[in-house]
Amino acid sequence: MAVKLQTIKDIRNYIAGELLGLYSRRESLAIAGLVTEKIFRTGRMALMLRENEPLSGSSYQKRVMSYCRRLTTGEPVQYVLGETVFYNCRIRVNRNVLIPRPETEELADIVIKENRGTEAGIIDFGTGSGCLAVALAVSLPGAKVTAVDISKNAIKVAARNASLNNAEVEFMHADILSYVMLGLPVAGIFISNPPYVRESEKKLMRSNVLDFEPGKALFVPDNDPLRFYRAILNISVEKLNPGGLIYFEINEAMGDTMHDLLEKFGFSEIRIIKDINGKDRFAAGRKTT
Repeated sequence: MAVKLQTIKDIRNYIAGELLGLYSRRESLAIAGLVTEKIFRTGRMALMLRENEPLSGSSYQKRVMSYCRRLTTGEPVQYVLGETVFYNCRIRVNRNVLIPRPETEELADIVIKENRGTEAGIIDFGTGSGCLAVALAVSLPGAKVTAVDISKNAIKVAARNASLNNAEVEFMHADILSYVMLGLPVAGIFISNPPYVRESEKKLMRSNVLDFEPGKALFVPDNDPLRFYRAILNISVEKLNPGGLIYFEINEAMGDTMHDLLEKFGFSEIRIIKDINGKDRFAAGRKTT
């Protein structure tokens, strides 16, 4: 093998160098750090203390080359490693589910902080990897969490994540858009991060998202961008308790429109909340009747 990787530092620098054509130097180093932590099964600080120690054997080099072959195609590091961290939970991911975003972690944080000690039923619509449902079940142990998705493969991933994190979550296979939700319990909190990227916005997205992540979990038609929110609000008429709360992650361009939609369905205390980057990213409200 032509490449000689003799230390942890060599491995990290090699991976970062291989990725410079696809990512910025900062992103390349961040990805290299995640891969190195996975290879050595230890944290960043421990690796830094050992980064100049000589390595023995060639197994490390084989693993590095295997990871690099996939990463240099643009495949997201979370898929390559098979997992990520979301709100202190270990979340397994594959190409059947979206990779959890920092914005969705912000949504989890809002719901958890505003509902400490709740014993309400919580329904997560379009659960995907189950990251939201799992985080809520772990952080709000008094709540009864139900997670819904149209994809049986996604539910398999989500159920595995619930088990991995010792989270009690009930899973339900159903199509939100069908309005037929037999067996869905009445709840006190609805939460959802549904597809909300308009088809016309594809041109603004990076190829590693378009080429690898499931489009059905991302995109909505330009002529009906609120279809999933409207469907969930229709379900809320019967399945959300009076006084119940609803929380959505939304397209940054849809804040005013989402406010109007929540108002149309009779919600009060409506808030459009900005994310850490100052963009309209979340909508929340309370059912009045």
